[in-house]
Amino acid sequence: MLVLGIETSCDETAAAVVENGRIIRSNVVNSQIEIHARYGGVVPEVASRQHILSIVPVIEKALDGAGISSKDLGAVAVTHGPGLAGSLLVGVNSAKALALAWHLPLTGINHLEGHIYANWLDSEPPEFPLLCLIVSGGHSDLVLMRGHGDYTVLGRTRDDAAGEAFDKAARILGLGFPGGPAIQKAAAGGRPSLRLARAWLEGSDDFSFSGVKAELHRLVEKSKVAVSGARENGAVVVADAAASFQEAVTSVLAAKTAAAARERTVKQILLAGGVAANRRLRERLSEVSPVPVRYPPPALCTDNAAMTAACGYFRFRQGKTDGLDLDVLPALRMT
Repeated sequence: MLVLGIETSCDETAAAVVENGRIIRSNVVNSQIEIHARYGGVVPEVASRQHILSIVPVIEKALDGAGISSKDLGAVAVTHGPGLAGSLLVGVNSAKALALAWHLPLTGINHLEGHIYANWLDSEPPEFPLLCLIVSGGHSDLVLMRGHGDYTVLGRTRDDAAGEAFDKAARILGLGFPGGPAIQKAAAGGRPSLRLARAWLEGSDDFSFSGVKAELHRLVEKSKVAVSGARENGAVVVADAAASFQEAVTSVLAAKTAAAARERTVKQILLAGGVAANRRLRERLSEVSPVPVRYPPPALCTDNAAMTAACGYFRFRQGKTDGLDLDVLPALRMT
């Protein structure tokens, strides 16, 4: 079964064709990063306007790349939340129009659930039950997954998500946008020598990253910041600050995820979401996990429509479809 996936939850206009939930036939992503970088973050109005300009060419390119026409498709899957309302509307309305015109079943996909299914693409399927850490710009969720569509949320962030914290830390250090890749790049040349407090939230599977971000800000405000050069005279070298912040965030994510896995009977841990592309997080979690750790290639960690199509396939297999009254849910959560 070929599923057309459409993803427009934030600042990527994406469409993909996936076969049987696992084989990527095409995967097209039109990124707006360069447009939003000048503003230091995503501007919702700009994002939605760019989606309007890009959505039709991106879908056409996905079909052409898969070597198919609309007649070969079995269904359409589209992200309908969470995300930016204006951006989501472009994708959802496009998907509804195509489903109506092409007489195809339609299903709305939770963007966070879609990230999980990136682990099914072009690889052996994960084994249930499993634990999934979803870490992105807006979310940090720890989810127990017993089967397709069978989730229990064990914990989530109480304030800043991990990706949001990376973005804010990068802004504090003058490293630009997006923050995750910028922090990782800067950290590669530094050492985690700064003592930044970690919020462990003992007895809970929740996360909190506002404190470490605030502490970094206070440290930078109090100290002279050196972009490079000798580590002397109390100066905070940006590379060291980036490495220290990255270590603080990834150590908490890895340790709490591993602890949750030890308390439950799971066969694997999956990483998902944009922050799952962080090399240090992958290393730390693999070091402390009691079970095998899996993660998608970096290109499938960030927003894409192949994961949307993969998730849609398994929803269709369970008979889960939506009507043309499908609406966007900007604040949708994992449940």
